[in-house]
Amino acid sequence: MTGPLVFAHRGSSAALPEHTLAAYLRALDEGADGLECDVRLTRDGHLVCVHDRRLDRTSNGRGRVSARTLAELDQLDFGSWHDSLAGEDAPTDVPVDPSRTRLLTLDGLLRAVRAAGRPVRLLIETKHPTRYGADVERRLVELLRQHGLVDGALDGAVQVTVMSFSPLAVRRIRDLAPGLPTVLLLEVLPPRLRLGRLPFGTRIAGPGIGLVRARPRLVPALRAAGNQVYVWTVNDPADLDLVLDCGVDGIITDRPALILDRLGR
Repeated sequence: MTGPLVFAHRGSSAALPEHTLAAYLRALDEGADGLECDVRLTRDGHLVCVHDRRLDRTSNGRGRVSARTLAELDQLDFGSWHDSLAGEDAPTDVPVDPSRTRLLTLDGLLRAVRAAGRPVRLLIETKHPTRYGADVERRLVELLRQHGLVDGALDGAVQVTVMSFSPLAVRRIRDLAPGLPTVLLLEVLPPRLRLGRLPFGTRIAGPGIGLVRARPRLVPALRAAGNQVYVWTVNDPADLDLVLDCGVDGIITDRPALILDRLGR
């Protein structure tokens, strides 16, 4: 393969509700090299694939994800807000596919990825701040170890990388599982972060597309220092051209099919 890796951001999330099993399976069908997900802990200690701290935007529930048990969250609808189910073209005469509306646990996503039958790279972002602090990373490493994905995949097909905006979370992963690659996500350039140098043994930077636009020297400096660069969230042709000119290693997108098509893949 030539060119950057293409990661589906929360699945093929422009087409289907984010973080649902259907969105991830579609991304795999579209040919994405990898998937990206966010994880949070429930009140009873389960890792679930939800981006926001609160339930309001992507479900029919209210309140914080961390205040609910897995059983309570499993009763909610996590898909009907999306245009694919709520828009004018949404079907009204067929039952809704539960894979488009049910909460997805990280365990469920890992099982689906391992069953895909092809190489898949999985980017897992731990969300902070959270009331559970370091428990998020500890539980994540425990679950990955149960799946044989901490020191390399059982079959070599699934490769996991852990990401966070929190440098402390990145350091915890390095302490708990030194073999797992880590990404430090960047929305702004921290004042103490030297251009091109990443902390805690991290060798992959994850700048947002806005930061890449604002700091044209950033990606070349990071790569010159020996780092890889994964940029989020790249959804339109102009931004794709920009990151390709920069020579990035990974593109995180809501529209994997569009990006793959423009890459000739």
